[in-house]
Amino acid sequence: MRRWIAILLLIAIAFLGYMFVEARRMPAMRIATLPLAGLAEGQRPIRIALLGDSHLSGPDSSSERLDRIVADVNAQHPDLVVLAGDYIGDRKLIGPVYSRAQSVAPFAKLRAPLGIVAVLGNHDYWDDAKAVTAALRGIGATVLAKQAVVRGPLSIGGIDDTLTGHAAPQRTLAAVRRLHGAPLLVSHSPDVFPDLLPGAPLLLAAHTHCGQIVLPLYGAISVPSRYGSRYLCGYYREYGNAMIVSGGLGTSVLPLRLLARPDWWLITLVPPPDKSGGS
Repeated sequence: MRRWIAILLLIAIAFLGYMFVEARRMPAMRIATLPLAGLAEGQRPIRIALLGDSHLSGPDSSSERLDRIVADVNAQHPDLVVLAGDYIGDRKLIGPVYSRAQSVAPFAKLRAPLGIVAVLGNHDYWDDAKAVTAALRGIGATVLAKQAVVRGPLSIGGIDDTLTGHAAPQRTLAAVRRLHGAPLLVSHSPDVFPDLLPGAPLLLAAHTHCGQIVLPLYGAISVPSRYGSRYLCGYYREYGNAMIVSGGLGTSVLPLRLLARPDWWLITLVPPPDKSGGS
């Protein structure tokens, strides 16, 4: 009996070790090319790097690892970087605790001609939204909270965080439309997607961690969304609008991942096809 208990214990330890290694893996780069309404014919493609949920904390998500991720992003020469929130990490049983400035400092090395646009996530609000905003502005990021800004041919609106009750999707979309660029929306959580009216062609989000721990045959143990696994991660299209949800860079609560590899997205936006029939 003791022998079987020891074997089961070793299997459990090995399984936890595997999930810890998965959490520490360098994120996969997901690639998408999408038409965006409002981009003029002949407009050169716009390359956007989408990063979310860095959650710098504990033994799995270190500043050194984030430095390597930033270097990988820079190697792709994006025109614009979008940071989709949750820079602050949980206090875990082991590993360092990072200050707000330390949590965003590696992003200062990002290089993109159109700059860095950021929104806050629920962990940032639970910590101190004003302090996290100040830290992001300190590295040169533009933080959007129910506001919009022009970057190149794009009008970019930050919807703000849904879970903490700060999101205002229609107000943000109205701000985007007043700027007369090709509309692009950013939200920490994908839960705002069904609330968007037709005419909000693309939303970039994160928050779900792709489920973080996904069991075979069962699915994700927990998804922080009122829609469950409906918007777990990846590309979605509904009611004429599109959304990309990143699986994120770090972890929350437990420094473990299973069948939910960390990721970031390189998105190329192109003008929609000409449907006029002209040559």
